[in-house]
Amino acid sequence: MNIKSLLLGSAAALAVVSGAQAADAIVAAEPEAVEYVRVCDAYGTGYFYIPGTETCLKINGYVRFQVDVNRDASGTSDWDSFTRGQVQFTSKSDTEYGPLTGVIVLQTDADNATSQSSYLDSAYIDIAGFRAGLFYSWWDDGLSGETDSLASGPTLHNSIRYQYESGDFYAGISVDELEDSIHGTPLGGGLGESPNNVGIAAGIGGKAGAFSYQLIGGYDTDTEEGAIRGMGTVAIGPGTLGLAAAWASGPNAYFEESEWTVAAEYAIQATDKFKITPAVQYFANARNGGYITGGTYTTTTDFTDVDIWKAGVTLDYQIVENFYAKASVQWQDRTVAVDDNTWSGYFRLQRAF
Repeated sequence: MNIKSLLLGSAAALAVVSGAQAADAIVAAEPEAVEYVRVCDAYGTGYFYIPGTETCLKINGYVRFQVDVNRDASGTSDWDSFTRGQVQFTSKSDTEYGPLTGVIVLQTDADNATSQSSYLDSAYIDIAGFRAGLFYSWWDDGLSGETDSLASGPTLHNSIRYQYESGDFYAGISVDELEDSIHGTPLGGGLGESPNNVGIAAGIGGKAGAFSYQLIGGYDTDTEEGAIRGMGTVAIGPGTLGLAAAWASGPNAYFEESEWTVAAEYAIQATDKFKITPAVQYFANARNGGYITGGTYTTTTDFTDVDIWKAGVTLDYQIVENFYAKASVQWQDRTVAVDDNTWSGYFRLQRAF
């Protein structure tokens, strides 16, 4: 056997062995397909499909830093700062009755590192015009500035509501639980009636060209008093004129500030990023000597003969997209000597996402 025959034989044997190994080789399993997040554009921008479902989800919110200036804002200090974080989850899916919507809004306020409060700001279900859960009523709407006080606070209730919408028109009725109404702890800490009653609110509103309007009413079964409010805005010149008026038969959970009030503002769009809003409001026959904070409830008192004037200006500036600055200065004068000619205001930075 010569060298040439030996090399050819070795090559043939190697080819046979290699073929057998190739036939017996282990084939790696193909990786499972990854389901990437898909954009859901059926309900507007910002929605995406929850993987594995046909439900669309949107996450948005804001971070706010604010400095308040008013008398005894923090103890004996006339200024105080706080930070707020808010996140909102909105889910939507198609049904035979239209979109099924669920909303959860979580909010945390921090006055300092050890003084913080986290709470559920809203949570409700919405379908075919029906809404049930914890949400803000129509009374929470207001003019764009910060001078106006057109509702009693809080305006957040556990409610059931139906709202009909057609184009630029809506009309609805709401049944509200009024556990946070004005029948709270009486002055001096004595025992009093506990609030756990029902309110009925109704409203209509909409737009007609450059004009928008809203007319609402509410009846508090606890105090057996009611209130109505009208509000409208119209684009005039370089800005938007806003007018509002409210009347109450007596202090109630929907409006308790005064027997009646009128408010006006003019939001001037000075530039694409800068808005100036001067405003004024008058309260006739204010409640409890003109108690106009709307945050702490004591006991129901009748309207008095005290009148109040409020005036202020609010400045809004968009620094960059989704980043805003706001400053507001307010002045209040009463027809009595108590707290006459008081000033207040704040400065705010807010990043929305």
